[in-house]
Amino acid sequence: MSESTTNTSVAPASATPAAPGASAKLTKREKQWIVYDVGNSAFVLLSTAVVPIYAKSLMPADGNIVSAWGFAQTIASLVIALLMPLLGSIADVQGMKIKFFLGFFGTGVVMCCAMALPLTWLPFLIVYVLATIGLNGSLTFYDSMLIDTTDNDRMDKVSSHGYGWGYVGSTVPFIVCIALIFGGPALFDWSTVACTRASFVITAVWWVAFTIPLLTSYRQVHYRATREHAREAIHGTFTELHGTLGKLVGNKPLWMFMIAFFFYIDAVNTVISMSTSYGTQLGIDSTQLVVALLVTQFVAFPCAILYGRLAGRFGCKPMIMAAVVAYMCIVFFAAFFLRSAVQFWILAILVGMFQGGIQALSRSYYGKIIPKEHANEYYGLYDIFGKTASILGTFLVATTTSLTGNASLGVLSIAILLVVALVFLTLQQDPTKKTAVTD
Repeated sequence: MSESTTNTSVAPASATPAAPGASAKLTKREKQWIVYDVGNSAFVLLSTAVVPIYAKSLMPADGNIVSAWGFAQTIASLVIALLMPLLGSIADVQGMKIKFFLGFFGTGVVMCCAMALPLTWLPFLIVYVLATIGLNGSLTFYDSMLIDTTDNDRMDKVSSHGYGWGYVGSTVPFIVCIALIFGGPALFDWSTVACTRASFVITAVWWVAFTIPLLTSYRQVHYRATREHAREAIHGTFTELHGTLGKLVGNKPLWMFMIAFFFYIDAVNTVISMSTSYGTQLGIDSTQLVVALLVTQFVAFPCAILYGRLAGRFGCKPMIMAAVVAYMCIVFFAAFFLRSAVQFWILAILVGMFQGGIQALSRSYYGKIIPKEHANEYYGLYDIFGKTASILGTFLVATTTSLTGNASLGVLSIAILLVVALVFLTLQQDPTKKTAVTD
């Protein structure tokens, strides 16, 4: 298929990082890419466990944090979904990817620190939305950096290590922050509010520290235009984006995977978001919920890395499909057996076993089947599917529960998303297998 632009270029083969065998140890460049997951995951974990509670404390007694938090998350997701395809297309120009990454990363870190300011609830949520946009924007470019860091044979392993170390590494500042919030008032004579604000700064410092290795080592290998042609390429961004959408529609294996990804990642996100609500409904106190969240992180660490190894043996797509089936079992367990605190802990462990694996392999599998010189454009679309896939599942659960009056049936409705995803994955022809046969 002919390209829609005359300014397409890639780096010479000699610029590509040396690629050891798939089973070889991680290279220095791969490790430096991985540690950004360790840095940004600290903010993700704090946002899940601490930020909503703090935001609620800033609201009046009759304030609805669920509604406000939902709107905040939706706005952040929509902004990223609208920006990423356009900015991603521009970032495919030589040298631009790292600049966009720096812009979003810097915004995220500065806004994370700004959350420590004495703000009322609405300004605080606005600052949080900006920090989230900075985080998610940087992640889009970070994900696309994977193709510049390693080759197809090692993507599963490297991506899995990123998620794995991100899960376990993020617990270090999180434990420090939780210890400060609970113990700071007695040890330092600080208020709980002051300790919580300090936790935002601690998280930002951790985020910066684990970003430095990536910034000092990253080099864009795949690009579609040189710096000399950057102006023409940027002017042609809308044409390029239209061309990318056209090529996506014309690439049946790719769009079938994207549809499957939309449905199963929505289910994964829904299970994660609903689990805390179930814990609260069961009467589990906040301390136990935080500890259960930590357990999920620690379980996800080895399981994500193991998933990468299994993908090398059985294939990436089969392991994704296995995780989708596992999530079906998790949904059935949550719907029919989750009735006590012990069963909630079992649910947390099960989620940890498959959450990191399916996220990591989705990222690496996608990187294998897209055109490398248009990586940011395609990862921008990937980000749209991933970020907007946070609404359908929760809406389905809420609607089903409202219509039937049965929360178990509401949870069970998540299985519909997984079934649709499994059908598309089954029908999709795996391009990586086709390449292997050709070679």
